[in-house]
Amino acid sequence: MTDKRLPVDAFDCAPGLRLAAHERVSAVHQENLNRRLDRLEELIERLERRLWLAVYGVVAVVLAQAIQPLLVAAQ
Repeated sequence: MTDKRLPVDAFDCAPGLRLAAHERVSAVHQENLNRRLDRLEELIERLERRLWLAVYGVVAVVLAQAIQPLLVAAQ
């Protein structure tokens, strides 16, 4: 017996097309989520810098008020 197989051409079927479309949509969603996450990280870093600046400002005011009576007493 000889093995006579018909050549099978690749064809697109509806489930395969739907899966490919779903993968493309998922990739787009993933890219958008990554962009949003990067933007949020940048915003959080800027907020953190502002908070540290506020903390340093408050510490400076407290130290200035603590040192002021010492300077007045030294005169």
